[in-house]
Amino acid sequence: MAYTNAQGRRQLLDSLGAATEQIGVALANLGEAYEQLDTTAADRLEERLFRPLQTAYGQAQRASSEFAARYGLPTSALTAPRVQVREHDANGIIGRAAAAVAGADAELATLQDSMLPVEVGDPPLRAALEQVRVLLGDFGSHTRELTRTLGR
Repeated sequence: MAYTNAQGRRQLLDSLGAATEQIGVALANLGEAYEQLDTTAADRLEERLFRPLQTAYGQAQRASSEFAARYGLPTSALTAPRVQVREHDANGIIGRAAAAVAGADAELATLQDSMLPVEVGDPPLRAALEQVRVLLGDFGSHTRELTRTLGR
């Protein structure tokens, strides 16, 4: 199906926005998990999971706003997601964060594979997408490493 550059750019921004929202959900979940951990585990969560994810979130937001500004497109304001935590199980909450990160990474991978960033995007956006995916890349292994030792 053919599309105009404007439609493609809007689609690109929408996909990036969806991935950024998922990263925000993961951050909100990590914030909830942090509150349930002892000091040592909370510090590890912050260092290994929260900080890299926060950096990825900021880069995704910046990439979106800069891309929109370059092409005169409106950006949608992201609001901090609120999560409803029903359990008091840090492992479960961190697992939900990991699922959100996996969803965000899959959204970005699909976007990159679509060639849309090449067809209607630009080099700074492609570089930003790659940087965000690199930051998300170790999240799963760091999550497993952290949750393996919780409660011991």
